[in-house]
Amino acid sequence: MLDFAYLTLLVFVGSYTFFTLGLYFFWTKIKAPTSADGLLTTKITVIIPVRNEANTIGLLLKDLHQQTYAPTNFEVIVVNDSSTDNTAYVLKTFANASAISLKIIHLDGQENNSSPKKRAIAAALDQATGDLIVTTDGDCCVGPDWLTALAACRESTGARFISGPVTFNTEYHLTDHLQTVEFSSLIGAGAASIAAGLPGMCNGANLAYDKAVFREVGGFADNEHLASGDDEFLMHKVAARYPGRVQFLKDRRAIVRTIAHRSWRDFYRQRKRWSSKWKHYQGIATSLLAIYVFACNASLVVALLGGIAGWFSWSEVGLIFVIKWLPEWLFIGMILVFLKKIKSIPYILPVQVLYPFYVSFFGLIAQSTGYTWKDRKLK
Repeated sequence: MLDFAYLTLLVFVGSYTFFTLGLYFFWTKIKAPTSADGLLTTKITVIIPVRNEANTIGLLLKDLHQQTYAPTNFEVIVVNDSSTDNTAYVLKTFANASAISLKIIHLDGQENNSSPKKRAIAAALDQATGDLIVTTDGDCCVGPDWLTALAACRESTGARFISGPVTFNTEYHLTDHLQTVEFSSLIGAGAASIAAGLPGMCNGANLAYDKAVFREVGGFADNEHLASGDDEFLMHKVAARYPGRVQFLKDRRAIVRTIAHRSWRDFYRQRKRWSSKWKHYQGIATSLLAIYVFACNASLVVALLGGIAGWFSWSEVGLIFVIKWLPEWLFIGMILVFLKKIKSIPYILPVQVLYPFYVSFFGLIAQSTGYTWKDRKLK
């Protein structure tokens, strides 16, 4: 009986090896789009929902003022969602001296809304004049060619939805490196799944989609009651309507950088919010994939417990871990190189040790309802 149990774990984890090598293969197949950047004509609206981000939104607005993309071809709409700090003052200061088209929308907090970020984006879309909607967050930084890269991707590929690369700012602490490695694995897996024609994950800090397509697929309808999913649910809908027209932008000019969490409480809240999305996926394939990844990581926890209980020898337990770890190390290392995070490569192993417990924990905790986001309790 125990031999059969071990063989089952071995086969299951072995299948994950081929899954990871598949991710590696599809990542290598993604090509950076080419276009004559000087001839780009796409009209862009950048939408930035913010709440209590007085310390960071100014840096992002400075980055947008330094874009190489023609200022006449893009506008920026910042939606201030009932901030209680100095965010409104910072926005007013920038608006008064802005050399680009900058609109500020202030939302009050009286309306009971279970998805404030979607509400903010929807409010901005009502005033957007661009054909391409680009979204990011108020705590992000972007390079000078960010919009140029996005426009080039749209015009050279005909993409209707573009997922861009996201990573963290400079790492100073152990936890910064661990988050960079873990986050890079998610970005890489999302990119590879898009390349495979089965879009699964993306990140709202770096997205672009046609405004007309957003309206065509119903926008956030059917998931507007969920606080999370302004990114992935929309991508799934666009992919269903326009197969092959969802693209990952494998272009270092398009990398968006955000701030790693320094508080375990904030990290927990964010990951719980992310994990809560999978049970609401509409596509069977996407839901099954989420369950499969959870089960494969949980298998390592089972193997370890089996070793502690004396059911399996430690060499048998070690074999299961090594089978899973080696292809993961290869894949994540490649993503880190692309994101210019070579210093974080030595931290892949610690993440691999912790990850099965991390995935198992959040996979279970996501079944509970309610979490806090930007000082708000949401369902």
